[in-house]
Amino acid sequence: MEAAAARRRAQPSGWWGMALLIATEATFFACLIAAYFYLRFKAAEWPLGGIEAPSVVLPLAFTGGLVAATAPVFLAVRAAKRGEARRAWWLLAAAAAVQATYLGLQIDLFVADMNSFSPQQNAYSSIYFTLLGAHHAHVAVGLALDSWLLWKLWRGITDYRLIALRATALYWYFVNVAAVAVVLTQLSPSL
Repeated sequence: MEAAAARRRAQPSGWWGMALLIATEATFFACLIAAYFYLRFKAAEWPLGGIEAPSVVLPLAFTGGLVAATAPVFLAVRAAKRGEARRAWWLLAAAAAVQATYLGLQIDLFVADMNSFSPQQNAYSSIYFTLLGAHHAHVAVGLALDSWLLWKLWRGITDYRLIALRATALYWYFVNVAAVAVVLTQLSPSL
């Protein structure tokens, strides 16, 4: 495994596939954020229709936790490169626990917001729920990748599993950057 990886001069195809997916998803989020600000600057008031500006503390704290989960993902890749399958598994499991907690807490906030106002209410509520829903879906996909990798890594490290772990780590780096952009956009009326 290590000899083949050491001889490789370019990134593996799986890594490039993830990089291309991330490029398309970055464009998707850029368009959503641009739509948010387009609507915001066209409106006389923001949020529209008497909707309260979002609370700042919880979304920032939750996003900080998600971004902090980058460290164990990064360390899991390093451990896997050294052939330390169990260490990589535990680090990825720790990251997945934080990521799953983040998603659960964010969904709770999302549902509470839906009880206060609906996506059909006005342009603000529509873009607000679309932006957050898209981000939550990306976190859920990352958790599915984590689950699949945990199952695979339990049986040891192969070159294929290392590439999958590296590609998944790249995905999480993107999701964390997107999380910061989404939360700052979401909280912009309160900042």
